Amino acid sequence: MSTTHVRPGEGRHHRMIDGDHVAKATVRDPGGTFEVFEVVAPAAPPAPPHVSPWSGVLYLLEGRVSALVDGDRHDLEPGGLVVVPAGAPATFEVLGDGARFLAITSGDGAGRFFADFARSVPLDRPVEEAMAAIVSVTGRHGVALAGG
Repeated sequence: MSTTHVRPGEGRHHRMIDGDHVAKATVRDPGGTFEVFEVVAPAAPPAPPHVSPWSGVLYLLEGRVSALVDGDRHDLEPGGLVVVPAGAPATFEVLGDGARFLAITSGDGAGRFFADFARSVPLDRPVEEAMAAIVSVTGRHGVALAGG
């Protein structure tokens, strides 16, 4: 493993319906693999609850967020975090004008999912109109809409 240094504003941007997911690093070492993202999320309706094959940590840097994880609501302020286990239905809602948080995910699948989603799902359409594209992308990456 080698050192990774990423300056503010750097990273690969994946603009999605729930915010800009900026890939900061993928770390692979003998102890495992994880990815780090900075997410800048506007005030908007939350994405539908979904189940991912990777675990994740949401660490809030700015704003307020309400995270729904496995049916439990967790209200976060800066410095708060919530761990989302793999296989747990989850989504988040920004409370206020916007939020910025770190998302750290196990494995290396979230980055591929975010990149495919950003390429495939139009941002200029309501979620209902983009649902066919959303279902296609989620299916390719082992992500499922909760209850679906």
